[in-house]
Amino acid sequence: MNHQNKITIKKETTDKNGLNTMSDQDNTKNGIKWPEPTIRVQSLAESNLATVPDRYIKPPSERPDQTIIINHQPKTAAINIPVVDLNSLFSGNEEEKERISEACREFGFFQVINHGVRPELMEAAREAWRSFFNLPVEAKEVYSNSPSTYEGYGSRLGVEKGAILDWNDYYFLHYLPLVLKDLNKWPSLPSNIREVMDEYGEELVKLGEILARVLSSNLGLKEEQLQEAFGGEDVGACMRVNYYPKCPRPELALGLSPHSDPGGITILLPDDKVVGLQVRYGDTWITVNSHPHAFIVNLGDQIQILSNSIYKSSEHRVIVNSQKERVSLAFFYNPKSDIPIQPLQQLVTSTNPPLYPPMSFDEYRLFIRTQGPRGKSYVESHIST
Repeated sequence: MNHQNKITIKKETTDKNGLNTMSDQDNTKNGIKWPEPTIRVQSLAESNLATVPDRYIKPPSERPDQTIIINHQPKTAAINIPVVDLNSLFSGNEEEKERISEACREFGFFQVINHGVRPELMEAAREAWRSFFNLPVEAKEVYSNSPSTYEGYGSRLGVEKGAILDWNDYYFLHYLPLVLKDLNKWPSLPSNIREVMDEYGEELVKLGEILARVLSSNLGLKEEQLQEAFGGEDVGACMRVNYYPKCPRPELALGLSPHSDPGGITILLPDDKVVGLQVRYGDTWITVNSHPHAFIVNLGDQIQILSNSIYKSSEHRVIVNSQKERVSLAFFYNPKSDIPIQPLQQLVTSTNPPLYPPMSFDEYRLFIRTQGPRGKSYVESHIST
């Protein structure tokens, strides 16, 4: 893999509204750069706008249903995604095994409790990032990212000029492989953030391994089968921290547009005070009400491909709030980037042929990195004819 990026010189500018923007003075790796100066959503939110700028207004068919918003919080859903107790599962509880199996086939989402990660560490990680996003803008712009790797402080997905944007800022960083883990690209403020996130990453890699074994076993495979398909010990792991500022017209915008995650297993630490994640279930959107100290687990497209569509990646989105900001941490446990991913031979038969041709994760994720979130269009278009 070629990591020799050209140096990108970032120039901070101010737009006509006095908002901080960033522009590229040089091309990044492979000539990829943001198509327009980047405007930080947090700067928009703090400028006391009466409405949402046109660049963030979704078409009417894509806007959140106004009936779900009551007193600036989504209405409690009649259906919620399943909660799985990992302690009970490993004690041989067949009901827990069936619950997680059904969740993987029906929702592509479930919550896990008693997962082995200390609640104090979860809280410390979330609050460290909340503190980061509340730093002065110039302290964050030091880490401004580019679409070549997305690593660092960003405000958009995709490089389509004139695209309708989402109401969020984010920070993306790598954990594995270790050759990509560069602590100099991690924020240095608040002072504890690198230490906290290093421990947090180690714990979530362990949890990712556990979940891979559980999913593999529930497919009737050897426990290590999915892990081996991911690359054994050479897996990838990265994290995107999402910051959703207050939005003056939440019924017009989305914090994150509908998409399925392109990778393997996503382990989400949600905001413990403000809901916002919604999962598509048939023709409706379920607002996820998180269990205390739970992680929300989301199956990505690579799991759908490896399982030959026995397990489903799930389309999801994020709604925003006019009264409260929101922070969530999405940890991605992914296959090694350069190995072919295709349906596992044990799950392929004459009556259930392979649905997907081989493709590396590096090739696959280029779609969302260039086109931005677009439902499940890519995994569906990837099906063999």
